[in-house]
Amino acid sequence: MKKLDSQTLAAQLMQRPGWRFDANRGGLITREFVFADFTEAFGFMTQVALLAEKRNHHPEWSNIYNRVAITLTTHDVKGLSSKDMALARLIDQAFSRFQSTPVLTCEGRDDVATPD
Repeated sequence: MKKLDSQTLAAQLMQRPGWRFDANRGGLITREFVFADFTEAFGFMTQVALLAEKRNHHPEWSNIYNRVAITLTTHDVKGLSSKDMALARLIDQAFSRFQSTPVLTCEGRDDVATPD
């Protein structure tokens, strides 16, 4: 496995429009995903965890309620590899299954506690 050269990386990033490149740590890509609620976000994370484990390539991520932030990089090559781009594609596919669900808010609901 080797680090992607800049030309290959640029071409592959064109196919992953939701992902942002960052040159830190030799190169990484990040994306934030927004869901209807925590349950959907957690379901998405579960799907990604299974995909990542099967490929032995694990994301860096965080979850706050209905948001999941994912960072991909390959530590062994100190930058981005084909493993990152393949996992980004699979993550995008998993996310597409959730996009038909409308994002709900608590605004106007009286069954949800709001700060005073």
